[in-house]
Amino acid sequence: MKRFILFAGLLVVLLLAGAIFWWYNTKSYSPENSVTFQDGDLRIIVSYNRPYKKGRTIFGGLVPYGKTWRTGANEATVFETNRDLYLDGKKLAKGKYSLWTVPGEQHWQIIFNTTIPPWGIDVMKNGEAARDTGAAEVIIEVPVMNSPKEIEQFTITIEKMNDSMELVLMWDRTLVAVPVTLSAQ
Repeated sequence: MKRFILFAGLLVVLLLAGAIFWWYNTKSYSPENSVTFQDGDLRIIVSYNRPYKKGRTIFGGLVPYGKTWRTGANEATVFETNRDLYLDGKKLAKGKYSLWTVPGEQHWQIIFNTTIPPWGIDVMKNGEAARDTGAAEVIIEVPVMNSPKEIEQFTITIEKMNDSMELVLMWDRTLVAVPVTLSAQ
């Protein structure tokens, strides 16, 4: 009985050490980042992981066109706002959302879901995005712009533009800007 308890304890320690090692190494390739935008009483926080290009074909390759992407690496990207926002005229109530995209060559769908999965992909579904399609709060479509320079690491920013803002997603030579306002215009 003592051997069994000792063996079980050793097994738990090894599994825990392996999980920590795996988690640490995964995060080193696509480090965590968060963007905080503050303007008066408005606060927006986007938490995501930033994969590198590393010479790969990104959109239409690593990230296929027409398929849901977790918009970063590792965990699902989380978008949080303390005020109601309007995204291209559609209301997004204050709260916390998972942010998903469906990249296309000319346009991207930008999706804000009310559910936030613990991981960005479903390993049981061959690595497909773990997005709950029934939990979409807002879906908009925005045009793709070409970046004059290559962006090595996936980046999300929030830029102030007069009375509005833009949520900007950029990687490789692709740039997508989501219009954000505080009122329906």
